[in-house]
Amino acid sequence: MSLFKARDWWSTVLGEKEEFDQGCLCLADIDNTGNGQDKIIVGSFMGYLRIFNPHPVKTGDGTQAEDLLLEVHLRDPILQVEVGKFVSGTEMLHLAVLHSRKLCVYSISGTLGNVEHGNQYQIKLMYEHNLQRTACNMTYGSFGGVKGRDLICIQSMDGMLMVFEQESYAFGRFLPGSLLPGPLAYSSRTDSFITVSSCRQVESYKYQVLAFATDADKRQETEQQKLGSGKRLVVDWTLNIGEQALDICIVSFNQSASSVFVLGERNFFCLKDNGQIRFMKKLDCSPSCFLPYCSVSEGTTNTLIGNHNNMLHIYQDVTLKWATQLPHIPVAVRVGCLHDLKGVIVTLSDDGHLQCSYLGTDPSLFQAPKVESRELHYDELDTELKELQKIIKDVNKSQGIWPITEREDDLKVSAMVSPNFDSVSQATDVEVGTDLVPSVTVKVTLQNRLALQKAKLSVYVQPPLVLTCDQFTFEFMAPEMSRTVSFSVYLKGSYTPPQLEGNAVVSYSRPSDRNPDGIPRVIQCKFRLPLKLICLPGQPSKTASHKLTIDTNKSPVSLLSLFPGFANQSEDDQVNVMGFHFLGGSRVTLLASKTSQRYRIQSEQFEDLWLITNELIIRLQEYFEKQGIKDFACSFSGSMPLQEYFELIDHHFELRINGEKLEELLSERAVQFRAIQRRLLTRFKDKTPAPLQHLDILLDGTYKQVIALADAVEENQDNLFQSFTKLRSATQLVILLIGLWQKLSPDQVAILEAAFLPLQQDTQELGWEETVDAAISHLLKTCLSKSSKEQALNLSSQLNIPKDTSRLKKHITLLCDRLAKGGRLCLSTDAAAPQTMVMPGGCTTIPESDLEERSIEQDSAELFTNHKHLIVETPMPEVSPLQGVSE
Repeated sequence: MSLFKARDWWSTVLGEKEEFDQGCLCLADIDNTGNGQDKIIVGSFMGYLRIFNPHPVKTGDGTQAEDLLLEVHLRDPILQVEVGKFVSGTEMLHLAVLHSRKLCVYSISGTLGNVEHGNQYQIKLMYEHNLQRTACNMTYGSFGGVKGRDLICIQSMDGMLMVFEQESYAFGRFLPGSLLPGPLAYSSRTDSFITVSSCRQVESYKYQVLAFATDADKRQETEQQKLGSGKRLVVDWTLNIGEQALDICIVSFNQSASSVFVLGERNFFCLKDNGQIRFMKKLDCSPSCFLPYCSVSEGTTNTLIGNHNNMLHIYQDVTLKWATQLPHIPVAVRVGCLHDLKGVIVTLSDDGHLQCSYLGTDPSLFQAPKVESRELHYDELDTELKELQKIIKDVNKSQGIWPITEREDDLKVSAMVSPNFDSVSQATDVEVGTDLVPSVTVKVTLQNRLALQKAKLSVYVQPPLVLTCDQFTFEFMAPEMSRTVSFSVYLKGSYTPPQLEGNAVVSYSRPSDRNPDGIPRVIQCKFRLPLKLICLPGQPSKTASHKLTIDTNKSPVSLLSLFPGFANQSEDDQVNVMGFHFLGGSRVTLLASKTSQRYRIQSEQFEDLWLITNELIIRLQEYFEKQGIKDFACSFSGSMPLQEYFELIDHHFELRINGEKLEELLSERAVQFRAIQRRLLTRFKDKTPAPLQHLDILLDGTYKQVIALADAVEENQDNLFQSFTKLRSATQLVILLIGLWQKLSPDQVAILEAAFLPLQQDTQELGWEETVDAAISHLLKTCLSKSSKEQALNLSSQLNIPKDTSRLKKHITLLCDRLAKGGRLCLSTDAAAPQTMVMPGGCTTIPESDLEERSIEQDSAELFTNHKHLIVETPMPEVSPLQGVSE
């Protein structure tokens, strides 16, 4: 709750599903009691007219039955209500109600009641005018300086001003060049009408000029007007404010000075009588209504401005004096005297929330009680502290830090992937070259234990995999309900995804006694998509640019038993060789050694090795688990393929740099395009136009360049997204090989994944290279550091796109080298302590300075070689590419 919240004096809600606007609220002594007490008059677009006289027993009370003086249904929508001297022969106040095709003037009178029901109020129609044109708004005043009566001017939707002298129609005039009607006000000091046209300029028309101008029925110049018998309607003054106006109000200081206040969409203006700007104020929020009134300070004006942030700002000229919070967005605001309380602020929202409030704050009446002082006995405190520490230690030894309590989940989520493809593929708008792209159905089941509020299911798969539907909403009104939803997954792009794992996340609110709105909770369930969704059986390739070998500690398994769905009918013997053809076009070959415990994966693209390698290891683990063998392990003893990995990093970084250059060039061409437009517009607006001097040709050429650059930026973004997907696949392959190479635990592999895969996609503010470089540098300076000098360095600098990738590649190489020499990944508090690494074979220590880093790069050149074939050090003569296929 805000300290400066508007103090609610009286409030009510009008009707049900009724709509209101800025002209629907008016305050006046409509029943002519003469005691200076205002009544609240409200009209709605549903045709209801209500008059209130609030009498709250205490501040903040809602409406009472006797507060509503009158409620009547006038059938037609009420556009505006005003109170003035509208009936001839009397100076009593009457109510003017503007409908879309009718103007009605009513008399409101009250009769003293003799019983407890109170006074009775009646409404009587004095006269009405049927309008030939659809009305928009109206204003009133003593037009032409008449005394003792008010005239009414109505503006139609097509820009016609219709003036009514009480019971009779006077004349009608069309405003020149009118397209859309704007707000309308009357200035009694200058005897002129002020409006804002569709050209976004304030215009002032003298009443005398309107009265003597050509009749509205003769919009075209007649022969008599040409001869001088008529008079054209000429504007008195104009001022271009550059925006559409919401409302206009006239405030008179005295008989010699008045100001015109105009509320725009972003500013509000104060103008002099002659149209000159007295001052203007740029608003921070989008305004909804305003009300200027005279200030107690001489020569200044206060202005109430309501905005769409439920705030009401009070300005003294351009200085903000007070800001108060409202419970709704006001569309109309008035100030009046209600129940002997002067200066009550009355606000009305578009859905009928009517509130009377005043400004103020709530003082804090709470005072903290005094604390009783007592003498401290330190010996007793030490004894009590030791007893408490002993109790805590015993509890930690017996059941851990927190007592373990078994709690049944409020919601259970399970996902099941169909073993077969959809009979009719759901793949639409695919970009894959093959004719038929399969889709597979996934069913997610939710079962609740308790009655829960709205639950939202969100499903995510790795692009270019897409879902037919990824958002679902459920209502669990009763416990023990089960809901099942189905959706299909298919490959849309012409490249391979970095993961075949999907994630179903359910967010819901669990109601409790302390929090009736519910405690937000999240539960997730992962599911694995089949490999056959993105690739088909293919012919094994005899040659490949990229190869790697996985060692195991068990005898080789038949590839037909590991991949039963990828048997090629054209090959009779596929026990030790199998081909995979991705839907995107690339091919991968898997070979199993007949004599040794090795498997080889080879492909023309380095990143395509990841999915088959990961799938092979997962299926091998599942195979041996079914056999009851628990000591199965994989390892990698070849050279780390860093050079191939660095090529993908360079390609991704090159696309990022190219994207920045293209966007910068596009911005320059856009600036040039707008500059040429301004020059051309100046030439066209000139009364004596000069030659274009080929500006039109230059504009056309610049436009074509802007379109070409925009297409290039979009194409580069698509290429960057594909490159980032391939980089993620290669990164996961490198992480897998490092884990197998150094036999890292799952926790250490998770640290590597957090360091190498921090982003789901690149953004303009943050990219993959600088984020990974910061994470790896942090690891090198903490758990993988050797000296206290490295630990003292911090990484507080801002992340910016680097000039090149040399620093990142050097840090990745150094990370692998330190892991090879005994370093271990850890995130505990003692990870920064100096480690003593002893490796067999007399390995050198981790370098302590940049000079040693340079020397280690030269020493590690033999370990991380720059070659394409990655199995030179561990040859497999019995499973060479040619022999593997022939056998």
